[in-house]
Parts: sequence; structure tokens; C-alpha cells
Amino acid sequence: MNDINRFPPPEVIPGTDVTPTWRSSLTTRRVLVVIAVLLAFALLAWLLTPKASKAPAGGRFAGGGPMPIVTATVRSGDMPITLIGLGAVTPLATVTVQSQISGQIMHISFKEGQTVNAGDPLILIDPRPYQVALEQAEGALAKDRALLANARIDLARYQTLWSQDSIAEQQLATQKSLVAQDEGNVKTDQAQIDAARLNLTYCHIVSPIGGRVGLQQVNVGNYVTPAEPNGLVVITQLQPITVVFTVPQQDLPALLKQFHSGATLPVSAYDSSNINLLAAGTLSAVDSQIDVTTGTIRLKAKFPNTDETLFPQQFVNVVLLLDTMHGATLIPQSGVQRGAPGTYVYIVNADQTVSVRKVTLGAGDATNVAITDGLKPGDQVVVDGADKLKDGAKVLLRTAPGSSTPAASGQHIGQGQGQSGRGHRQRSGQGGQGNTGSQGGG
Repeated sequence: MNDINRFPPPEVIPGTDVTPTWRSSLTTRRVLVVIAVLLAFALLAWLLTPKASKAPAGGRFAGGGPMPIVTATVRSGDMPITLIGLGAVTPLATVTVQSQISGQIMHISFKEGQTVNAGDPLILIDPRPYQVALEQAEGALAKDRALLANARIDLARYQTLWSQDSIAEQQLATQKSLVAQDEGNVKTDQAQIDAARLNLTYCHIVSPIGGRVGLQQVNVGNYVTPAEPNGLVVITQLQPITVVFTVPQQDLPALLKQFHSGATLPVSAYDSSNINLLAAGTLSAVDSQIDVTTGTIRLKAKFPNTDETLFPQQFVNVVLLLDTMHGATLIPQSGVQRGAPGTYVYIVNADQTVSVRKVTLGAGDATNVAITDGLKPGDQVVVDGADKLKDGAKVLLRTAPGSSTPAASGQHIGQGQGQSGRGHRQRSGQGGQGNTGSQGGG
């Protein structure tokens, strides 16, 4: 018997839907796979989601202890009131040496870049043609002097004869006219001699001023004329030298008050980095009008420049000391905060908490700023770590870098900052840039 006869097919009841077992099992597996994939995605999303923690109300250190800070002691000292500007070094005299005669260059007596004094020889132009002209003028003078002497002798004779009524008056008048002509010829010859001697002097070109010689424009053998386009050489006076700089017009009243009182206003010139002091001088002149296009006025300062650190056309940063506030209340610039209360500082209390105190700024420089109201010498202000503070927060004095004790004075911090910011001084009423607090206290 075969298998078909051994296992007869099941009886099928009409109207009943019979699904094969293998198809049902396949559908169940698909559902399980989809559920597993969804669970995997949910788990991955949970793992990648950052855990948000509730921050303490008092800042990042409020739940774990007091905030570490560095403080500075409010002190009394002098605060300079300065004006700053950008200027250019301008020599007092710059001379382009020209030849006053035409001729061939025979000798050059200077070296390029040499320092010369007024009257030092520079260039020799061939003097021989002008020496010949001088000798010709001297010969003509000798001839005309002889003619003049003879004419005067004849005039004396004619005057005698005319007194004896031996000659006509017209002949005497003619002789007088001849004497006058000879006298004119003698004067003309003398002028020709003086001109020839002057030309001989022009053959020897000397320095009109003391200064530094630039690059030479001509060489030995060149034929030069008084119309040379670039001249023969340029000489620039370096000692003393001036710096022309500008300041805003709103600073003019305070400046003129000091300048007209006869006060000597010191001026310092710094290099382009505002770090290295190049020279020190004094204010010498104020321009007569304001530049309407820029709203600035030009000032001129004079410097001895004995070491020649200032060079013509060099750009420098200029600091003009207008006045000095004596006995001012000073704090480091880093202690000034700006926020909702306005301009304020954090004061450290005796119980190791901080309080917000509004202050009024005065003059400032790159290191310190004067406080006209709100602080007194001896107060402790926060100069580092104030970004997360608020009124009443607990603090912990931190040791300043390079120090074994807490930074109680803060003066070392101010000195360090001043080295990199020299020259960025501000005048009275423009207190230096402070920090902007992220949280205002109170």
C-alpha cells in the first residue's frame, strides 16, 4: 500500500477556513522581529540621551561648597590721566640738495647714510669754466679802470681850460659824461667778478643742515643742472625730531587748559605693539583748526632723539600725560563687573560671603581703574572667579598662580596685565574695560 492510502486527508467541513500551520508560524516570527528591532532602537535612544541633572540654585559650586575666588585689596595711589593717539614721526627739516650751476661732478665727499653737520662738503662740480670766467671779468675790470683814470685826467684839464675860456662848455660836458660811463663800466665789471666768484662757491656743494644723508641720486662724471628732478641727495634732520599725532576734539578743552597754563606736558612714543617705549618728549604745538572730516585735532611733540630710535615717517603710538590724580582709590580692571545693577564689584565680607556693590568709575589705564564712589581703601574685591557669583554666595580665597598665600592684594595680577596692555590708557570718565558679570547680584 502507498502512503496516500495509509494517511487519508482530513475531512474538510464546508464553510470552514483552514490556514496551514507553517504560514501561521512565519507570521509570528515576523512580529517578534519587529518588536525586537523597536526595542533595540528604544534602548539605543535611551543610551544616547544625555542625563540632565538639576543644577544647584547657587551655581556650579553651590551644592558642593564655596566658590574659589581671587581677591584684590582696594588701595590709594596716583592715577595718570592720559590721551592716546596714533602719530607719524616728522623731521623738523628735510632738504633736497640741488646744484645752483651746471657742470660735471668731479668728487662726492659723503657716503650713503652718513651723518653730516651743517657746512660739511658733499659734492664738487668742475670749477674750471667758472675760474676762467672770473679771470675774464678781472681783465675787463682792469681795462675799464684804466679808461676811467684817463677820462678823469682829461676832465681835470678841460675844467682848467674852460675856466680860462679856452674851450667851449659843450666839450667839458661831454668829458664829464665820458667819466660817468667809465665809472658805470667799472661797476659792471666788478659785478661780473662777484658773480664768477659766487659760481666758484657753488661748485663746492655743502650740507645746509645737520642730519642723515640719504641715497645718492648722481655719480661722479654726471653732468648736472639746477633743474635735476630728484636733486642730488636728500638730507633729513634727526635730532631733534617731532611726532605729529591726533586726538579727539572733545579732549581739546582739557588739553588747552593745561597747555595755556604753561605746564610742560610729557609725551611718550611707543612702537606699533604698544609695549616698547621708543622715546620721551614734550608737547610743543597745537594745530589751529579741527579736521572736520575726522573730528580730530593735530598735535606736535618734540623729542631729543639722541639715540635715533625715532625714524622719519615711522608710525608710533603716542601717550600724552594730561594730568595725574593723586590719592585716587584704585582697583584692578578685572574687578569691575557690568550687568543688571550697572557697574559694580563683588565685595568679600568677613563671613566669607560676597556682596554686590555699585561703583562709579573714574580715570583708568590698562592695569587699574580709579573708583570715585562706592569703595574705600582696604576693601576686598573679587578679581577672578566672579562669573558664577551672586549676592550672598559663599566663597573660598584661592591661591594666586606663583604665590604661596591667597591673593589678598591683587597687585601682582595688575602688574602682569599692564605689561601686555601698555598704551591703552584712557582719559578721565572713560574707566577701563571691566568684566561683564553673567549674574547680577540683587
